[in-house]
Order: sequence, then C-alpha cells, then structure tokens
Amino acid sequence: MSESVKIIEKKEVSPGAVMLFGFPDVGLVGVIAASHMISELGLTEVAYLDSKLLPPLIVLHEGLPHSPIRIFGNHSILLAVSETAISADVIYPVMHALIDWGKSKNVKVMISMSGIPVQNRQDLEQLKVFAAASTPEMLKAVQDKGIAVLKEGYMVGPQAIMLQYCAKMGLPAITLLAQCFFNYPDPQAAAEILKELANVTGIKVDISKLLEKGEEIRLRARDVMRRTQQELSKMKKTQEYDIPLYVS
Repeated sequence: MSESVKIIEKKEVSPGAVMLFGFPDVGLVGVIAASHMISELGLTEVAYLDSKLLPPLIVLHEGLPHSPIRIFGNHSILLAVSETAISADVIYPVMHALIDWGKSKNVKVMISMSGIPVQNRQDLEQLKVFAAASTPEMLKAVQDKGIAVLKEGYMVGPQAIMLQYCAKMGLPAITLLAQCFFNYPDPQAAAEILKELANVTGIKVDISKLLEKGEEIRLRARDVMRRTQQELSKMKKTQEYDIPLYVS
C-alpha cells in the first residue's frame, strides 16, 4: 500500500468478504447504490482513507467529521464509497490503496458498481446491465448468471483502474455497468445494479425505497453530480461513447 495513502481501520474486519466499490461517476450510479445499501443493510463504518493527496475536505454527519472516502461493512460485505468526486490526479493511488487493502483481507471478489452512459437514456424504460471482468473465469461466471458482457468499448474512471489493477494482480473482479444518464443522477440505474448484484453475489437489497424516492435522491445529488462532471471531463469520460478500433 502506498505510503501517501493509508487505510485506517476502526473495527476488526472479517476476511473472505465481498468487496464493493461505489464511487462518483456517470449518473452517480455507484454512489446511489452504495448509499442505499448502507442504509438498508445497516452497514457500519469499519475503515477510512487518509491521505494528504486529497483536498483539505471533511464530511460532517450529525456534527462529527468523517473522511469523504470510507469503507462500510459487516461480516460478509465491505463497501468502499466516496462522498465527493475524486480528482483525476489522485485516483490511481486511491484505488490502488483500496485494492491492496482488500487483497490483504482476502476478499473473495471485488465488484465495482457503475454506469454506462447512453444517449437515448430518456427513452429507455427497461435498463440493461453489462459486465466486464478481470479474468476469463470471472467473465464466464457473470455470463453464466445471464448478464450481458461488454465485449468492446472504453472504460474510464475508478472502475477502469480497479479492473486493470485486479487483472494485473490476478485478482477476481467484476464491474457492473447499468445504462444511465451521463450527467444526471440516475436512481433507476442504481436499482438495476443492485438487482444484478443480488444475482451475482446473493446480496439482496430491497430497492422499493430507492425507486420511490428517486426524485428526492436526484435533487440531493445535484451538487455531487456537478463536481463529478468536472472531474470526468478531465478523464476524457465522453470517450466511452466511442467505438474502439480493434487491431488483431
């Protein structure tokens, strides 16, 4: 783990959990899904990220200070979530530190929850979820669950780094991507991600409140979405719309 980024544990962490990532990205899909999981499953903070690479920022909850990047969990789940957009110049050490920490806890699999922007999102009533994986074995596992594989395309942001770093180290990892708005918080896409998460891992989360409070969630998430857009533009996020040139 990088000395510039440290994971400070507040509680004992059980080995062998499933590690999930919910970070600001298109449609805030991962963040909304993560926030809902924390609430519905009663997950508690087990660790947080500390680094001078991050801006001098804290998050206040009930008047008390917290790191904007925290890990919640129970005996079977570890969920890394960020309540603020992560700048492009620190995203590598942050993600690498979290993955190294997860590896040290012998997590079974790492799963990033995110979105894939579609230009006709407003016309879609039923959203599709796609998957990509770090190894052929994990790719087959998601296909066996009936999830469509994102066979060709670009991936940009935290989930891209997670998948690349896990592939490099031979760690089992999956990225779940729901069709979503590019620059508009999308609770419906987050609900679809949680459905497929249950399909893949058996972690079931009631999504009824998520769908009922969709408009409230969108309003609360506007400022985070705006800051996230600024960082995504630096990462060339719009390139995910492009079709890659395949050279054999």
